[in-house]
Amino acid sequence: MTLIKKYIGDLFLNTRFYVVVGICAVLFIISFFYAPLFLVPQIGCYVIAMLVLVDYFFLFIIGKMPGAKRIMADRLSNSDENKVTLQITNRMPFELYLEIIDELPVQFQKRDWILHQHFKGLQQKDIVYSVRPAERGEYHFGNIIIYVKSLLGLLMRRFDIEAGTMVPVYPSFMQLRKYELLSQTTIQMEYGNKRMRKIGHSMEFEQIKEYVRGDDIRTINWKATARRSSIMVNNFTDEKSQQVYCLIDKGRLMKMPFNNLSLLDYAINSTLVLSNVCLQKHDKVGIITFANKMGTILAADRKPLQKATILQLLYNQETDFLESDYEMLYLQIRNRIKQRSLLILFANFESLAGLKRQLNYLKSIAKHHLLMVVFFENTELKQLSSLNAANLEEVYVKTIAEKFSFEKRL
Repeated sequence: MTLIKKYIGDLFLNTRFYVVVGICAVLFIISFFYAPLFLVPQIGCYVIAMLVLVDYFFLFIIGKMPGAKRIMADRLSNSDENKVTLQITNRMPFELYLEIIDELPVQFQKRDWILHQHFKGLQQKDIVYSVRPAERGEYHFGNIIIYVKSLLGLLMRRFDIEAGTMVPVYPSFMQLRKYELLSQTTIQMEYGNKRMRKIGHSMEFEQIKEYVRGDDIRTINWKATARRSSIMVNNFTDEKSQQVYCLIDKGRLMKMPFNNLSLLDYAINSTLVLSNVCLQKHDKVGIITFANKMGTILAADRKPLQKATILQLLYNQETDFLESDYEMLYLQIRNRIKQRSLLILFANFESLAGLKRQLNYLKSIAKHHLLMVVFFENTELKQLSSLNAANLEEVYVKTIAEKFSFEKRL
């Protein structure tokens, strides 16, 4: 069976073979009516048979399997263009034409991915393409399939090269790097390249120093003044350990798609970027996810491993198809977050009625913490409301879309 597969099973007839055989068949039909022409297709058949044997000899007898290797990162970034490199090597001493198929993961739903390449003898090429995942999870790449044909192009030989691998897709860490650079640029613009002490009026104590003209007399330290027999004042610096919590709603409304991504994935990508910037500013960052039940709760911290912990936590989040329980969220916040914090809630409301059902809980949370609510624009409604109506049905559709868009703005 191995020999049959090697010398017959991997053999494919190319389009050029059917063309030349078809021409011979037409000449045979014509020679039926014009006998002197019979010799031409007969000679043609012998020539084609000889060329097929030569082509078979080059591909199957002296031919060698081409080298193929897929080079990519250990993990992919969700919603970003991730580069994949195919390193293809022609191990034969003569020119070849290759049809290369990389078996992409099923999540991409790409069934017509194929590359046509021309290789000189013993040539190596790096073929670069990109993939854009639209959801988190495990992506399984298959084998690399190569169809080889010589310059004659009558036959093709198939090679299956083992290259199966699983690559996890994490929240968008490429955007994380991008905004990390922007954050560093902003820091340099504000403070300069030299490290400077920024004096503020917060309650985070820095040092006691002698009074100089211009210092706030309200910060005089009377005990230190009595000991030193000179006026001493307290210095305070900006607080750098404020608590920031990102609250992610995993209810059914966060399953809505936008540009092939769900709103939950946009919230996760934004949370990852924001958490990284806050950690760079020496703030404490925590995560709370919820739907009809409480999800993961990560206490605010600024330890070195916090960013990696947040990335792994966000990788495993999935949307639930149930209504979110904001009363439960309020109770959990009151029980678990004792210090006044900045809460950034990623949610979505499609109607005023839906917002009003949760508004009392949002107001109650805002009494104890600084709450910022982030919700999403419905781009499909925006597109429908901007269409030019051509008939009565489209007028109705546009009117209803404008009504919902108006509610969204309210």
